[in-house]
Amino acid sequence: MGETSALAFTHTDAPFSTNTGLQDRGELEAFLDGVLNTQLVGNHIPGATVAVVKDGRLLFSKGYGYADIKHDKRVDAATSLFPVASVSKLFTWTAVMQLMEQHKLDLHTDVNRYLKTFHIPATYPQPITLESLLTHTAGFEDREDGWMISTPQQVQPLGTWLANHIPARVRPPGKLASYSNYGAALAGYIVEQVSGIPFDQYIETNLYQPLSMRHSTFRQPVPAQLQADLTQGYAYIDGWYRSRPPKYFQAAPAVSMYTTATDIANFMIAQLQNGRFGDQRILQDATARDMQEQHFTSDSRIPGLAYGFAVQRINGQRLLQHGGDIPSFHSSLNLLPERNVGVFVSYNSDAGSAARTSLLQAFMNHYFPVPRAPTPSPLPGFAERAGKESGIYWSLRRPYTTYEKILILLEPGITVNVINAGYGHLLINSGGGNILNVVEVAPGVYRQMGEQQQVVFQQRQDGTVMFVGNSLQSYGKMAWYDSRSFQVPLILACLLIFLSALLLWPVRLLRALRFKRSEELIKKNTVSRTAYWLAGIVCALNVIVPIYLVWTITSHKNLAAVLPVILMLGIISAILTGIVILFTAQVWRNRFWHWPQRIHYVLVGLAALAFVWELAYWNLLG
Repeated sequence: MGETSALAFTHTDAPFSTNTGLQDRGELEAFLDGVLNTQLVGNHIPGATVAVVKDGRLLFSKGYGYADIKHDKRVDAATSLFPVASVSKLFTWTAVMQLMEQHKLDLHTDVNRYLKTFHIPATYPQPITLESLLTHTAGFEDREDGWMISTPQQVQPLGTWLANHIPARVRPPGKLASYSNYGAALAGYIVEQVSGIPFDQYIETNLYQPLSMRHSTFRQPVPAQLQADLTQGYAYIDGWYRSRPPKYFQAAPAVSMYTTATDIANFMIAQLQNGRFGDQRILQDATARDMQEQHFTSDSRIPGLAYGFAVQRINGQRLLQHGGDIPSFHSSLNLLPERNVGVFVSYNSDAGSAARTSLLQAFMNHYFPVPRAPTPSPLPGFAERAGKESGIYWSLRRPYTTYEKILILLEPGITVNVINAGYGHLLINSGGGNILNVVEVAPGVYRQMGEQQQVVFQQRQDGTVMFVGNSLQSYGKMAWYDSRSFQVPLILACLLIFLSALLLWPVRLLRALRFKRSEELIKKNTVSRTAYWLAGIVCALNVIVPIYLVWTITSHKNLAAVLPVILMLGIISAILTGIVILFTAQVWRNRFWHWPQRIHYVLVGLAALAFVWELAYWNLLG
């Protein structure tokens, strides 16, 4: 949930235009009608809502398609409630800035100062601060276990849930940006602790009311008076739009806000006017400017992070952005402070993830066009640099220490393949046909062909890091043993050896019993008999564990619920593997069986040992 972890490929077929006015509402409507209606039909998206603000007013808002297909209900920009997922965080961050300007919070002090019921472990000498949370540089690993639930009755008190789900700190604060839902939820809890009132009530009083946002809420479930306006989420499967039930979230400040396009337009207006909305203020001028200033970047050659906003450059324009993603809903809020323009869009289908990026680029091409840059000639030393830059990368936003690490093998976009295409070009492939063709424009700096998106490679002490677009889209180069190309064949090879033992050994035993061959009759020797049986049990366990795991994941069962069984089987397998290795020495010392059988037994022992390493690598051992 939240910002997608997959590569944010920017692509559109919309032509560049010379229309830079953005004054004529009719022309804007015609342009957006053309883009949105084409997207809805071409990508099987039931509905969308959009709002554009400029110079302190709502310039345009409109709903497209269906909010509820079954009840023939159309999207209305003023009343249709969309869950905006991580766009919610902008309200959490704004609340933090409000309390900061009231001198109730210090952005540069240890967050543990504000936590009354639990503390964040001091893994590193440097403490996590609110500024760390605001810029996603706290150094938390990414975890999603238990965030999304099916009923509001399952929602735990915010402080209780946060205390029981503290993610590991995997790097010192301020080193790299890595998007963190936990960090945003923690900031919301601090707002609750310092203000003395529940988080959702704080937002209603201090943001919704002064901004006249009457159709917005963080509450779970949505209040009764707003229930009739909820937009249904859909998945397009086998030619049908299939509705999905609403989801609820344990950490509301990070993700649980519902709103309308016209409501969130008021928030955009206030941000663009440095905290002012009509005769109301949500932030003082200096505080708002501070919130929108870039405070961190992983590399000076790419945009970084403001307080809560991701900074981006498209067509030479500076944007402040935040996206939001949950199943079936994808949103994007974009501000152009220097142009006093804001654009918000939300879709109610999975295809909305790519559609929102395409819409924004089309908007920028239409109203803020730039000529297409010519393709540069290859730079000296490209081949050497490309050799260091090519390889398999994985997102720095991932699980490191928990069982969720195994999902890296299955989730697209977590890993990407960077390929040297020659003549100054790299191909960045994240799977599913998503290939980014970039050309080197400066040493280690690449630009997407035909577009404005930039990719930067940084050689760090701990390896090569790739940034796509901005500091949040960060990928670290994998070691050879981390990649799927090593992990998957190793696991399959182990499984084949285990299956060969499970199939061949019973057959061999039956033949020995049938023909009374004393040299093959295992039961005559206690050691050899025990060696066979223990290795057989290990093989059976090591076949059961991955099958059970894959079945759980592919059938969308709760992986956390079956985790105790998997961990228990893994521990048993590891203990028995140690004994099997000891028996291997006995088998060769005492010359049990014929030499092909002994070699096979050794292979089983080595495969079992490799499988124990795999269990430990994927955090499935103990």
